[in-house]
Amino acid sequence: MEVYPEPLRQDGGLVLVRRQPPAPQGLLETLKARLWRGCACSMPRARALLQDLVPASRWLRQYRPREDLAGDVMSGLVIGIILVPQAIAYSLLAGLQPIYSLYTSFFANLIYFLMGTSRHISVGIFSLLCLMVGEVVDRELQLAGFDTSQDSPGPRDNGTALNSSDAMLLLGPQGCGRDCHAIRVATALTLVAGIYQVLMGVLRLGFVSTYLSQPLLDGFAMGASVTILTSQLRHLLGVRVPRHQGPGMVLRTWLSLLRSVGQANVCDVVTSAVCLAVLLAAKELSDRYRHRLKVPLPTELLVIMAATLVSHFGRLHERFGSRVAGAIPTGFEAPRVPDPWLVQRVALDAVSLALVSSTFSISLAEMFARSHGYSVRANQELLAVGCCNVIPAFFHCYITSAALSKTLVKTATGCRTQLSSVVSAAVVLLVLLVLAPLFWHLQRSVLACIIVVSLRGALRKVRDLPQLWRLSPVDALVWVVTAATCVLVTTEAGLLAGVLLSLLSLAGRTQHPRAALLARIGDSAFYEDSTEFEGLVPQPGVRVFRFAGPLYYANKDFFLRSLYSLTGLDAGRLAARKKERGPQAGAGKGHLADGKDLGSLSSRAGLVPMAVGFHTVVIDCAPVLFLDVAGMATLRDLRRDYQALGVALLLACCSPPVRDALRRGGFLGEDQRPEEEQLFPSVHCAVEAARARARAHQGELVVADSTL
Repeated sequence: MEVYPEPLRQDGGLVLVRRQPPAPQGLLETLKARLWRGCACSMPRARALLQDLVPASRWLRQYRPREDLAGDVMSGLVIGIILVPQAIAYSLLAGLQPIYSLYTSFFANLIYFLMGTSRHISVGIFSLLCLMVGEVVDRELQLAGFDTSQDSPGPRDNGTALNSSDAMLLLGPQGCGRDCHAIRVATALTLVAGIYQVLMGVLRLGFVSTYLSQPLLDGFAMGASVTILTSQLRHLLGVRVPRHQGPGMVLRTWLSLLRSVGQANVCDVVTSAVCLAVLLAAKELSDRYRHRLKVPLPTELLVIMAATLVSHFGRLHERFGSRVAGAIPTGFEAPRVPDPWLVQRVALDAVSLALVSSTFSISLAEMFARSHGYSVRANQELLAVGCCNVIPAFFHCYITSAALSKTLVKTATGCRTQLSSVVSAAVVLLVLLVLAPLFWHLQRSVLACIIVVSLRGALRKVRDLPQLWRLSPVDALVWVVTAATCVLVTTEAGLLAGVLLSLLSLAGRTQHPRAALLARIGDSAFYEDSTEFEGLVPQPGVRVFRFAGPLYYANKDFFLRSLYSLTGLDAGRLAARKKERGPQAGAGKGHLADGKDLGSLSSRAGLVPMAVGFHTVVIDCAPVLFLDVAGMATLRDLRRDYQALGVALLLACCSPPVRDALRRGGFLGEDQRPEEEQLFPSVHCAVEAARARARAHQGELVVADSTL
């Protein structure tokens, strides 16, 4: 057992005895130890690894059917019912056939059930990701020579369904038609994004998602929602306008809509007005009486069923030219490996998709885990969401993530575990195998209404902007810039602008932190900002300086300017001037430190400390998180300049990383005094030591004067 010495007492007070840190292990020994631990194989280790990769293998053995089964089945049925209309509707955003959205919802629920660590989030198609996928798909279709003003699924204007020859009217570079090329682009994009997420999980980069702040995500959701709303207006009005790409897509789409508003389909306009009124009214009633409703109303499904029946019996497509969903095949298509050529083309586009998908998923998982009293693993969430993209990419699916609206419904309907995802997948499977053809006559305007109503929550976030501005103008600026860039340029540019501005704001906050002089609170041992509080007692001869931020290369000049301004002494300039005059110009250090050169007390440089009224500067290092090489050099030069002027520099409340940096950088070794006389555990200890040292020096001066 290791025995440590008792704290020593000196002058009636306790002196801290520092523990001796263990000898650091060499790099080679550390690598060998980690390699040995990583390569060690045993049955318990293999079992633990399997349970970490597939958490369902652990919690399924502890499943309690009596307590959990009813809630899981109910929530799974409700989410499955909601997923079907949303999957068909969101296919408009992605520019793909509805069958692929159903595939995506089916596989994502099953894979996350096995690999996810959250009990409540719902993983599947997400409107923002569908929009980003649709932008890449449209761009690649245009480059391949396809007409993006024509929608992929559905019958043609003459009322006949597309046959195989119609589907191959124009072949792309991959030797397939428009729909075939679109899903190949989407699967290649999904595969690359999933690989990025899996690599992030393997490399333990789950913390990266925390750099996307909540104002950034809210601004991105707002800007993307405006873009989504703009893209769906052509379906609401029943007009044919090209799907614009690139910067200014929203503005150009609005201009095209204004030119084509006279060609709007009256049937689609009436249908859109009725569906929007019904859906919005139902949503408002559900929000108002959500505490009384045990199960949310499946408004979307009821609207789709009613609209399909009206369209079928009213023959809206044949009589009025209303555009409908068209044929949705049943069953599954054969698996296919994503095209390597397309994988290379969309590798850069997949970065933003992977980042947005993982960020929303991890944020929602952690939020609901905190509210329900359990924990999730961010790195395993990355692996789970990544596998929800990598594996389904071979089965004609596109990118997925967690969605807030469906997760809220899932928790409200009694979800206890991810077994509810299996029930939701079963509902989607039933539609895939049996019920999909029933949606042939569903109008696209109805699907657009469902998408627009789902944006209600994101669009309402604009009401939080005034309060955000009052709380933090910087965060409000990030929100506005992200949303405006998404609308005026592109969604990817908006995300990049938000990330860059967030990093710049973070750097700005550390580059110009708050600096203040501290004074004593009465007779206590505590010190606070003298400009913020009244009645504080300044310590004679001592200036206590607090710098509320790290000291590094970007703010070292601000640190010195703040210190010189608050103390009223530009030590660097006066020390340089004294050095130019030579040693005969006076020595402030002599009259306060060692008693040498006492005859120079009348010199201007020697009287500088007495003129400004202090002999010691104490720096409160408690808010200083770290020091770099530039910060170390700044402290070293500052101490040298102060010593030339007869002013002592003491540090207080240094954290262990700062102390280690000072020790490794040689700051403590340059001074002949021991470390305990340079670093103090509290500001009060440093002030008392400075005053005691000043009294001792004054006593030495008196003795020297009497001797002379």
